[in-house]
Amino acid sequence: MTDIEKLQAQVDELEMKQAFQEQTIDDLNEALTDQQFQFDKMQVQLKFLVGKVKGFQSSNMAEESEETPPPHY
Repeated sequence: MTDIEKLQAQVDELEMKQAFQEQTIDDLNEALTDQQFQFDKMQVQLKFLVGKVKGFQSSNMAEESEETPPPHY
């Protein structure tokens, strides 16, 4: 194998590696974008749930002074 053939083989190998890395980067970018979308959606859902829980706490719980005494008093 001549020097030129060796260099060409190395260049070919580097081009294949580079193409594989580009595909990997694109795949990772897509996965990260999907995860960010899911994260944003979960944040909105969590804010909604926190609002509902805060509403439950204020309306369902009576103050101690508003409680009637138990029947045995």
